[in-house]
Amino acid sequence: MFLTITTTGSADRPATDLGFLLHKHPDKVQQFSTSHGTAHVLYPEAGAQRCTAALLLEVDPIALVRRSRGKGRGGAPDSALGQYVNDRPYAASSLLAVALRSVFASAMKGQCTARPELVAQALPLRIEVPVLPARGGTELVDKLFRPLGWTVRAEPVPLDETFPEWGDSRYVRLVLEGECRLAEALRHLYVLLPVLDDAKHYWVAPDEVDKLLRAGEGWLEDHPEQRVIVGRYLARRGSLTRQAMERLALERLAESDDVAAEELDNAVDEEADTEDKPVPLAVRRREAILTVLRTAKAARVLDLGCGQGQLVGALLKEGQFTEIVGVDVSMRALHEARRRLRLDRMSERQSERVRLVQGSLAYTDSRLKGYDAAVLSEVVEHVDPARLPALEYAVFGSARPRTVVVTTPNVEYNVRWESLPAGQVRHADHRFEWNREEFRQWACGVAARHGYEVSFGPVGPDDPEVGPPTQLAHFRITGDGSGGPEDSGSSREGRGPEGDSSAADSSASMSGKEVAA
Repeated sequence: MFLTITTTGSADRPATDLGFLLHKHPDKVQQFSTSHGTAHVLYPEAGAQRCTAALLLEVDPIALVRRSRGKGRGGAPDSALGQYVNDRPYAASSLLAVALRSVFASAMKGQCTARPELVAQALPLRIEVPVLPARGGTELVDKLFRPLGWTVRAEPVPLDETFPEWGDSRYVRLVLEGECRLAEALRHLYVLLPVLDDAKHYWVAPDEVDKLLRAGEGWLEDHPEQRVIVGRYLARRGSLTRQAMERLALERLAESDDVAAEELDNAVDEEADTEDKPVPLAVRRREAILTVLRTAKAARVLDLGCGQGQLVGALLKEGQFTEIVGVDVSMRALHEARRRLRLDRMSERQSERVRLVQGSLAYTDSRLKGYDAAVLSEVVEHVDPARLPALEYAVFGSARPRTVVVTTPNVEYNVRWESLPAGQVRHADHRFEWNREEFRQWACGVAARHGYEVSFGPVGPDDPEVGPPTQLAHFRITGDGSGGPEDSGSSREGRGPEGDSSAADSSASMSGKEVAA
């Protein structure tokens, strides 16, 4: 199965800019492993006037059957032959949608470090899908794509050209043309390809609601065929469909009132109605962190590697936390955090509780000293292993908060993610992912070297075979907290071999920038 994306250009704006947006060089043929086969990206033509990128997915039918655990299309049992002989290798479906997300992840998110100005530009695009299942025919194809601004040409594929009397098959050849940002076009395809097929090759888990709403942001809220899209994408699972429709309705209301959705959705206690509402892993992670911080009676908290400020926002909702400092090396992330937190609209009393600071955890920083607690949530795996001793000393040796909470992915759990290719980490920026024993060894070594005790806990469902999706370590300083291990003679879990932090000891304090609150 394959699709092509074509754009045109000029000498001033060459069509080969498409390669920057896709993060795939036009002069190379690249291949990528997916959970059900191999994806190839190549450029049949690449010039200043016209450039075409093609995504070809070679499906491995054996892998498809094994990963599906004997389930067929839509989860229904197939006959033994039907598991191997079907349209999956030929017709665009959810397999191709998953490959789009895996191969063009950065493009779909609208990220382009080399040429950031290209992301916001609408391009003249032509997208072709030679064989596309269309349960609902050409009429439904038109209803799904035309409201998004596309010129649609859907040509039915005959069952057999030599026997025209047999009529048309349920497949079409699809051509879309229009001016659109590439990221939006990819998100349209990611959602609507499996919607037209009306089937998915993997089990539709609760986190599919979040995937749908992320990909549909900006267009699904007002789409006239919204109910059809949501129902088919979520495999007609009633509870998930209701949840998605409620969240879309809330987003529309929030946008019309120019407020955050959570400000409107505060009439019901979240804990009072959770039977059909799966809790996303990110929410479970934040709640686990908050539980530790509440138990530790922390008031002044550092969120190290705060990103876009989700945890900072959760901390602000609780009066126990009187001072919250979000630290990140990325000014772009800090500005996004400021926007999401609506710092410019906060009351003076509330804004005095929070600061957003630019800084690198690879260096000691005097501004981070004297706090009750620090959080490293999904941070350490983004650090090169050679730099971990520097981070360790900056946090545990120099800043020395009385409580430190660290969360990180458990690589053993990755086999439970249907859409994650074997051997691939969860995020392109992850330098490594630890299994449970590796994380325990690192945390115990840190505790032993710096005068802490450490305990561990799961975040998310604790699978009896592979453990939880996220692992958490809770560090508590021992003794009076005035020094390192020489000041702490009490026994503690996790004494390990002494580490060498001499490189971090010599690092200078970093003068960073502060984003005014």
